[in-house]
Amino acid sequence: MLAFAKDITQTKPRHPEENKNSELKEYMDYQRKLDHERLIYHSLDHAKNILQENLQEAMGDQEKLKPCLQQSFPLSKEFADADTLMLMLRKLVNGQNSTNNWYRMNAYYYALVYDSMKQFIKFYNRLLREAPEKAEDYKISEGMEIDFDDWVSLYFSDLDFHIGKDLGYTHYPFAKRNAAIQEEVEKEIKNGKSREQALQAVKEHFEIDDISIKVLLDKKIDQKDLELFYTSVENPIYEYLNPGQEGRWGSMDGESLLDHAYYMGSNLKIWEWRKREQAESVMDELLKTQNK
Repeated sequence: MLAFAKDITQTKPRHPEENKNSELKEYMDYQRKLDHERLIYHSLDHAKNILQENLQEAMGDQEKLKPCLQQSFPLSKEFADADTLMLMLRKLVNGQNSTNNWYRMNAYYYALVYDSMKQFIKFYNRLLREAPEKAEDYKISEGMEIDFDDWVSLYFSDLDFHIGKDLGYTHYPFAKRNAAIQEEVEKEIKNGKSREQALQAVKEHFEIDDISIKVLLDKKIDQKDLELFYTSVENPIYEYLNPGQEGRWGSMDGESLLDHAYYMGSNLKIWEWRKREQAESVMDELLKTQNK
């Protein structure tokens, strides 16, 4: 199983405050509809099938592959060719299908998973709107559209691999960190450093790992970085998320890191719902005015 920031095998999560907060409960109801294991598998399988079809059609013509790579793998095409991406996708699918081990990913793999999930979720949400009976076959979300931004915020450890790149999503709370890093990098570059030297200069302060820097420099993935690192599922790698904390990082006393993550996620989701409601209200008023 692929190891993300949170345990993807855990279903039906609950928050201790949801019965006191209707909006938080609505958010948790949405979370309980998601099957993360199937979502990740289908995202990777979808990406693999798209790439396989294009490889067969291109028959070795790299120019013919460019549109596919640009559309489906905008991040990962910078550090791997189509054949390497296929190898990586197969490794990811095999890792996801293994139930005996956790497979940890480096920044190269996270970027590829990001590309794959972004494309699949767009496809899946469109299918829910246009052919819901076909979407049911995936058994992923009980008919609910998936919020890619919310999923990434909850299950990715960071988005260091896309510092300085606009991917069309807010990805708060990572956005503030990435903006701060980019600002410091630009300062170092203005002082005469190369981009690589600038990233190395800010690396320690922001705790950016070496492979993330390689991804940001568009360095091609090498053999040693193609490995996924595994540990037994008996190893409690998510144990730290559950104990209650003592009022740190703005949490309530006794709230766990996991509870806090869901609470913050619900606040962002509620803000999005209200923003949409306000926009719809404005449009309704405009239509009423036009029809007078």
